[in-house]
Amino acid sequence: MNVDILWQNFLDKIKPDLSSLAYTTWFADTKLYKLENDKALIIVPMQIHKKHLEDNYLEQIKATLNSVTSGNYEIQFLLEDEISAIENENKKNEDSIEIKTPSGYSFEQSNLNSKYTFDNFIVGNSNKFAQAAALSVAENPGKMYNPLFLYGNSGLGKTHLMHAIGNYIVQNSNCRVLYVTSDEFINDFISINKRDPNGTNFNHVEFFKNKYRNIDVLIIDDIQFLGGATQTQQEFFHTFNTLYSDSKQIIISSDRSPDDLKLLEDRLRTRFCWGLTVNIFPPEINLRIEILKRKIIAGNFEKEISDDVIQYIASNMGNDVRQLEGSITRLVAYSTIMGGTEINLELAIEALKDFISKGISEKNDIHRIQKVVSEYFQISVEDIRSKKRSSNIAFPRQIAMYLCRKLTSESFPKIGTEFGGKDHSTVMHSVEKIENEIKVNPDLANIINKLKEDIQ
Repeated sequence: MNVDILWQNFLDKIKPDLSSLAYTTWFADTKLYKLENDKALIIVPMQIHKKHLEDNYLEQIKATLNSVTSGNYEIQFLLEDEISAIENENKKNEDSIEIKTPSGYSFEQSNLNSKYTFDNFIVGNSNKFAQAAALSVAENPGKMYNPLFLYGNSGLGKTHLMHAIGNYIVQNSNCRVLYVTSDEFINDFISINKRDPNGTNFNHVEFFKNKYRNIDVLIIDDIQFLGGATQTQQEFFHTFNTLYSDSKQIIISSDRSPDDLKLLEDRLRTRFCWGLTVNIFPPEINLRIEILKRKIIAGNFEKEISDDVIQYIASNMGNDVRQLEGSITRLVAYSTIMGGTEINLELAIEALKDFISKGISEKNDIHRIQKVVSEYFQISVEDIRSKKRSSNIAFPRQIAMYLCRKLTSESFPKIGTEFGGKDHSTVMHSVEKIENEIKVNPDLANIINKLKEDIQ
């Protein structure tokens, strides 16, 4: 039987035994590569799929596949790169697979917002790994990645994912979940010092311990705001250790990576890296368009908003999801105030001119630096943000990273994010390299000065 037909039969058989979310995230993008030597070689899109399927669905996959084939196959999961190596070795050409976009404890006690779920989290290339990691934790709290540390700029979906994890766990288990912001944790800790009428603080201490240690999942948002609160950090350190030693799941978010949380104690930053650290990147243009379309559908607006208006907003509003959604609300309100005027591109430009200019002015200068450097070296901005390593692209990229560090206040991880998701150590290496070469290469020093003038 054709392997594609065989695998479709497998998917049709296993799908009813899974939740729609689990099927979409872990199985929909898989493909059977071949059956050989009593082994089934299955293609998966990312490393996290390989580990999650092996740890959680291996026996179910074997049983289902063997029932479909009437065989007895061992399962091996492979990434596309591994398949390519096999194809090169065997000199075979196969069509590449298409990676598709996946589509007992009360909510009141857990502080969760039930509106934030995996089902309404819009997935694109920039956040696909974060979504998969979050779902993996939700399906196996305390077992897969502990702690899970999510970081990225404001408005990229960290809070949505954290609530989605909590909501999934509450709906599918008896686990006790608690979501708090770091401010709430600080306030609760401060209350320990309050005195009862009898002059003791035993009740407050007992309340704090029950709230934060007698739970199965702790979700704490914006951990960076613990910086400077020394005593609170000490208490969080002990809370972390208690939960972790009992295999309780800890989920943390921040606007920067653990390495950049300089105001937190080293022992805390080290523990944040014990599990899985995931960076949520700014949404690419296609994801921004999808977010806007979902907002329009959910709003059920009377007037139609055309694709050229959506494209205009997605191209000019920036990366903050809240600003993207807010632009639609503003646009519809402006149309209503103007007497129900048709929502076209001209109206959008007028209605959002202050909104968009504000968003642009708030953006850092990294994009401008990339543009100036790209024009000077006659390459595209896409090249400078890509993973290409040819010297005519790699060297200008290093110069651009150096200028971003010198001319902006952005951190190494933030700069790396804007260069196609480069690691902060790559940025540090580039800055150091250019600094050293300027000292011994007058021509390069002149180029850097010329670029600085153009940028400023």
